[in-house]
Amino acid sequence: MTAATVPASSEPLPRDLVKLALALMLGAIMVALDMTVVNVALQTLVNDLHTSVATIQWVSTAYLLALATVIPVSGWAVERYGARTMWTVSIVLFITGSVLSGLAWSAGSLIAFRALQGLGGGMIIPLIQTILAHAAGPDRVGRVMGVVGVPAMLGPVLGPVLGGVIVSDASWRLIFLINVPICVAALVAARRVAMPDTKRAAAVRLDVAGLALVSPALIAIVYGLSRAATYGSFTDPHALVPVALGLALLLGYGLHALRMRGEPIIDLRLFRDRRFASFSAIVFFFSMAMLGTALLLPLYYQQVRGEDALHAGLLIAPQGLGMAIALIAVSRLADRIDPRAVILSGLALTAGALLVYTGVAADTNIVLLSAAAFVSGAGIGAALVPAMAGAYAGLPREAVSRATSSIRVFQQLGGSFGIAILAVVLERQTTAQGSGAAGLATAYGNTFWWALAFAALALVPTLLLPKIRRRAATPSLEPSPANT
Repeated sequence: MTAATVPASSEPLPRDLVKLALALMLGAIMVALDMTVVNVALQTLVNDLHTSVATIQWVSTAYLLALATVIPVSGWAVERYGARTMWTVSIVLFITGSVLSGLAWSAGSLIAFRALQGLGGGMIIPLIQTILAHAAGPDRVGRVMGVVGVPAMLGPVLGPVLGGVIVSDASWRLIFLINVPICVAALVAARRVAMPDTKRAAAVRLDVAGLALVSPALIAIVYGLSRAATYGSFTDPHALVPVALGLALLLGYGLHALRMRGEPIIDLRLFRDRRFASFSAIVFFFSMAMLGTALLLPLYYQQVRGEDALHAGLLIAPQGLGMAIALIAVSRLADRIDPRAVILSGLALTAGALLVYTGVAADTNIVLLSAAAFVSGAGIGAALVPAMAGAYAGLPREAVSRATSSIRVFQQLGGSFGIAILAVVLERQTTAQGSGAAGLATAYGNTFWWALAFAALALVPTLLLPKIRRRAATPSLEPSPANT
């Protein structure tokens, strides 16, 4: 296969593009924090709402399932109704769910309102990626994706810290109500920036049959994986049945998508492009490693070192710092050099940090662990920016929105698989090693080998990437028309 050619640019980003990225960053911050901030408050919710842990876990599960539901339809919606309209709809849904969650009077009402919040939150990240890909074009998409990706990477780290502060010093209701001013700011900022025209010239018909297959498939798989983490086994019927059902529905969708004449809700034909397929696989495996590590580190500090949730969050803050620095630094290079070199560097950093974690003990030096967290974050950030940007290289304008839905599905499933597998491995290792501090530390060290394997798997699609030559900058995918 001949080498692909992707434009490179050393010119500063246009002012309008920077303003657009900053406005969208508000939405990224909101969703990233909300994914993790609630976890710290689960025990408080059990006490205040007079319910059980098994019931209150649905506060998080309902949000994730609703989020998975709308990912496939986001690409079609932004083509049908336009970027500005869908951005407004998603933010309004999110703010409505946030307010109602903050006013919830029972566990059942809170679960229902979190699902509503998830419908809005599930569209926000795909919309951000689609809007920026359209506005920036292939020569600038790496730089803007890197900057906007900072809050998304910091969410798993800062969320527990913010949640711990709120639960310790105020009411759990503020965890949801704090979204309101951010939502309002996101709406106001979006009205003051030019958004690209993402509508298709011809009316886009919704692939109803495809949506009826792929959304329930994602829901079943995400739910089954969450049950596997809870029950400590993939063979438990609570996990096996929904995962098997989800995979069967995905198979049915694959047959449907490849046979239909129109445009499927998720276009599998995109994966015929070796670049797109390889970058999507890299995103999948690094999402497994990133979210899996985000699960293990705070649990290690709490269960082995006896730290509370707040201090555990602070101890893994170096990982978020490493991600942020890498995202900003790599975004300056992502549009200029062959992404394989950057991804391989990120893979090496991540593998080195995870290798440190495999030897973790009950008294491992905190400075060493913090340094490893920083390096791990830097490696993941370095790999994800060129992978996310590279996926759009060479795609025609009309394929951008559907490609974003596909990439987001891979992110969601990768994270779900990573968390579930590591939770099951940790449960079995804990049983085998014992519940003492030394035994627990050994269990965590053995589990980190699996996280290292996830990162190592990304080496295969990285090596399969075609060589990408850089050329002079070209105009973005489109000028910067305001989408009214």
